[in-house]
Amino acid sequence: MKSLFCLIFGLLSCYAQAQKFTIDGSIKDNATGETLIGATIFNPKTLQGTTTNTYGFYSFTQSRDLVYLRVSYVGYGPVSLKFFLSRDTTINIGLVYESTLKEIVIEGKAEDRIQESTRMGTIDVPLQQIKSLPAFLGEVDVLKVLQLLPGVQSGSEGSSGLYVRGGGPEQNLILLDGVPVYNASHLFGFFSVFNADAINRVELIKGGFPARYGGRLSSVIDINMKEGDVNKFRGEGSIGVVASRLTLEGPIIKGKTSYIVSGRRTYIDAIASPLIRIASDGDERAGYYFYDLNAKINHHINNKNRIYLSAYSGNDKAFAKSEYDNEGSDNNSKYEEALRLGWGNITTALRWNSIITNKLFSNVTATYSRYRFLVNAQSKETTTSPDTTISEFYHSEYSSGIRDFALKADLDYVPNPNHFIRFGGQLIDHRFTPGVLSYKSTDAQDTTVGAQVTHAKEFFVYAEDDFMVSPRLKINAGIHASGFVVESRFYKSLQPRVSGRFLITPDISVKGSYARMTQYIHLLSNAGIGLPTDLWVPATSKVRPEHSYLASLGAAYNYKNAYEFSVEGYYKEMEGLIEYREGADYLNVESDWQTKIETGKGNSYGAEFFMQKKTGRISGWIGYTLSWTYRKFENLNEGRRFPYRYDRRHDIKVAAVYEWRPNREFSMTWVFGSGSAVTLPKSLYAAASENPSPNSRTGNYEYYGDRNSFRMRAYHRLDVSYTTTKKTKWGERSWSIGAYNVYSRQNPFFIDITGGGGRKPKFVQYSLFPIIPSIAYRFKF
Repeated sequence: MKSLFCLIFGLLSCYAQAQKFTIDGSIKDNATGETLIGATIFNPKTLQGTTTNTYGFYSFTQSRDLVYLRVSYVGYGPVSLKFFLSRDTTINIGLVYESTLKEIVIEGKAEDRIQESTRMGTIDVPLQQIKSLPAFLGEVDVLKVLQLLPGVQSGSEGSSGLYVRGGGPEQNLILLDGVPVYNASHLFGFFSVFNADAINRVELIKGGFPARYGGRLSSVIDINMKEGDVNKFRGEGSIGVVASRLTLEGPIIKGKTSYIVSGRRTYIDAIASPLIRIASDGDERAGYYFYDLNAKINHHINNKNRIYLSAYSGNDKAFAKSEYDNEGSDNNSKYEEALRLGWGNITTALRWNSIITNKLFSNVTATYSRYRFLVNAQSKETTTSPDTTISEFYHSEYSSGIRDFALKADLDYVPNPNHFIRFGGQLIDHRFTPGVLSYKSTDAQDTTVGAQVTHAKEFFVYAEDDFMVSPRLKINAGIHASGFVVESRFYKSLQPRVSGRFLITPDISVKGSYARMTQYIHLLSNAGIGLPTDLWVPATSKVRPEHSYLASLGAAYNYKNAYEFSVEGYYKEMEGLIEYREGADYLNVESDWQTKIETGKGNSYGAEFFMQKKTGRISGWIGYTLSWTYRKFENLNEGRRFPYRYDRRHDIKVAAVYEWRPNREFSMTWVFGSGSAVTLPKSLYAAASENPSPNSRTGNYEYYGDRNSFRMRAYHRLDVSYTTTKKTKWGERSWSIGAYNVYSRQNPFFIDITGGGGRKPKFVQYSLFPIIPSIAYRFKF
């Protein structure tokens, strides 16, 4: 009996030790209640941990025992917990923001380090760094900061377009609260549509794509809006050289329901329009402005359910109007002309978060997205004579756009610390309007020409698991299956995704990844600076989808928990790319766009080096990219491979923020890029034939040779900013003084050929921006 008692006692002890319980909850900003995405929960005793998902939820299973937990997030003071775990427990934790977080040295294994993650090509830029870096004309711009990262090209001078690892702007999936934004540019590409004051988090994924993302080839830019302060009313804003913005947030029901509203508008029209009118003696009026408006409501139904409603609306509007009188001896004529140009986005998301169990979390989202471009032109001539009055008019309107309705379900399942499983799916209803021209005049009835509206259905399902094979080996593997139905044609694609890391030492790891991506929509682009005339078109029965294959291999190193180093090599193949044929563009609406394109393929390969410091009085990063990017089309360049327009051999980015006093901050960025590829004539000659017609400026015929066979001069630029901040009775105010292109480098914007009239032809480089100073007043209350 004594032996039996000892055996039973031993078995019960083993059972008690083997019992596992789950700790779940959310991590938030202690002051505002704002969700902290990607916060780390780590047990230094068991060397196990997890992170919060996109909605701040975490689940962590441990054995029945005394548990030590450390909770941390960049820019916030860490929190340590110690308690005995004897049952499933819910712990909601609030972290305190620290403007300058000193480096923390942790004995043993540290958490949330670059070498621990399985993901490659993923960079999470702290929002405070985004706001602290120099801003063009004082306007903080999320996309311009992302251009400072390795593997990301900026395109033309001042443009907010992104060219990631050899891809075009249409190959970037830009999400705002989970809703795709199809045109992310204002002012012909010089500003992005994202107001930094309304943003909670920005993440760039350019390789090692998780299975939950799809529909694009080159990158994912995942942007989450703030949820609004659930505890108190607050606001912030700024007054700059070209625009002002204001953000208000606060509780509707304290501790339960919150809101945030953020708006921005330029006043270029208010400055330029009166000057134009004075210069034309009142005969001409013209102007331009853009605006953005973000809004979001967040409601806690109970501890397990929350709903969100978010919306964004932004528009660019340009106009010109002129009136002239022509008085004659017999009659008088009056001419009136008007042109209006506008483009913009609307996005809306209704989201329901639910904690189904302490290990299973669901997110269901219904979304709406619309992008539209519109040109309206009209003219009128009225002739008055003693006997009669004759009026003639002409009116035309050109429009294009894309509209989406979508429903998506995502589920996160965390059975134990060694597995993080995600699965779900989405259904999208597309409507494409590639370009429609309608016109009428005195002599013509209403007439409409152009491409037909096309409807399409896109769907996908996915499953992925981020799992620990051993303490050294961790893998993220998944599958993304998608389909596209258009014009009675059904395209389908099975896209495997896998990435992993192997720890060589606790501070050094090697990583590898492979991803296949499929894109069912195309962008027909006339220029590289994000002009609104670019047309979104679908894969059709004649035009196939785009596909890519991306493989990456690299290494990551964490030095004393203060500096992160990474090197990553990649190779990408792309097929199904489209471009306009020689001489074709969007204006010829009488012919179908499918008859005006060429289909081809491309590849890109290179290496990226990145060093980042996220905390401390000095923070920032240094990045270097060595890359090659090519395109090949059967009927372009005689079928020979040619460099992509934004192929740059060398690309260097430096960004730094130095807080030399608690209320004094200096920041700078410096960029260098090899010259972009351009097509220029290789020779000029006189010929007897009538076609092609000679260049009117030089009087000669031009021979171009291979496409993009010339290079512009190298591009480099230094931007600086100095910010002083002061606490006031009502809150905080700051002045920011900066300069774009400090040493006034004459960087190439485009190259033209001049000559003729007896002068020797020559190439002339045109630059856009010299040194541009800026000043901005910012405030918080």
